[in-house]
Amino acid sequence: MSTENTDKEILENENELANQTEETPTDEVTPEVEAAEELTVEQKLEEDLAKEKDKHLRLFAEFENYKKRTSKERIELFRTANQEVLQALLPVLDDFDRAMAQISKSEDEVLLKGVELIHEKLKSTLVSKGLDEVEIKAGDAFDADFAEAITQIPAPSADLKGKIVDVIEKGYKLGDKIIRFPKVILGQ
Repeated sequence: MSTENTDKEILENENELANQTEETPTDEVTPEVEAAEELTVEQKLEEDLAKEKDKHLRLFAEFENYKKRTSKERIELFRTANQEVLQALLPVLDDFDRAMAQISKSEDEVLLKGVELIHEKLKSTLVSKGLDEVEIKAGDAFDADFAEAITQIPAPSADLKGKIVDVIEKGYKLGDKIIRFPKVILGQ
């Protein structure tokens, strides 16, 4: 019952307010209304000014972000500019590693020493340009983010199941970016 009385009171109050607004003459413009209209014009201008200031600040912030982004991109471009050249030299480095393995089997120490010097000079030059070898070896856990699995073979021992059994091709990175993933064989 109390909610019905409350609802009735609310409806009566709304009706009274509606009647009061209907009785107010709209044709007469009082000085107070004119002052309110002038304030609204001033307020509109202030709002427009605030909007324009906001647009200006946003545009300025966007431009600052653009400058920062382009400078980061430029630095990254300079850092990885050698990537294509270094990627082209990686097969040569692989061939050099294979040649070193074969020459080390021979008994000609002078030849071995000369080829080792050239090999080390080539590697040190590439390292000075930012090339690093991805450190991965047999027995490590396989991570697809750092290695590419070529095939799976039966694991020689139980502890090598799901792990790297052999590294077929070395991987290299330029800075933090891997430019060639190491190719590995997994134990099954």
